[in-house]
Amino acid sequence: MSKKIDVIERLSEPFRYERGRPQFWLLIDPDRAENIDSLVGSAQECGVDAFLVGSTILVRKPIDSVIKQIKSISDLPVIIFPGGHNQVSRSADALLFLTFLSSRNPRWLIEEQVLSAHKIRDINIPVIPTAYLLVESGEMTSVEFFSQSPPLPRNKIDIAVAHALAGRYMGMHCIFLEAGSGAKNPVPVEMVNEVSQNTHLFIIVGGGIRNPEDAGKRANFADAVVIGNLFEHKQNWERLRTFANAIHNPQEYNTE
Repeated sequence: MSKKIDVIERLSEPFRYERGRPQFWLLIDPDRAENIDSLVGSAQECGVDAFLVGSTILVRKPIDSVIKQIKSISDLPVIIFPGGHNQVSRSADALLFLTFLSSRNPRWLIEEQVLSAHKIRDINIPVIPTAYLLVESGEMTSVEFFSQSPPLPRNKIDIAVAHALAGRYMGMHCIFLEAGSGAKNPVPVEMVNEVSQNTHLFIIVGGGIRNPEDAGKRANFADAVVIGNLFEHKQNWERLRTFANAIHNPQEYNTE
């Protein structure tokens, strides 16, 4: 089975009770990432499993052109991580259909989804229903500012689990635990563990993960670990490979 088919099929599975090997997803912000050709060209060799493409605010580069650029270089899956209804492209392999479930702002709970619905139907792209949960990181992030949505308290694990369970009962396939791009602190390991154990869904975690140890600890309980900001400007390929090894072999960082 190709890596592309494996990633998409795992995302499309509503419930999972046995986790496979955790995946390393590299997030590319079209407006912020530098030397995309070089970054993408080395990612597959270094062990990246898939690309996420999207941005909280997209100003300079159309998402479709960036996705086409990535796919001209790599055969890894490209998944849209949309910051709004305008971030849709038929060139991608799948789209995370996000419901900002930790928000109370109707724009992110339903309005953006409605605005994108016809576009998604027309391009006939695989859609992955995903509950997006923003978690407190120690300082305000771009997504918190632009969405006007306070994050879930990082020390209130039960609140995060309640939101994740609501996502499961609403029919979501994935839970995305996000501290935000460039976050001061990543999502707590205990929160990732509890959400995973209580929902049995595909768990994605990202934001504020700056070293392989942080990545490996969270990979013990997540299905995909997302790294982005760390490699936007300083493209250290050996460090990229170290992150991949930590995520793919998380038992080395198991503290239980």
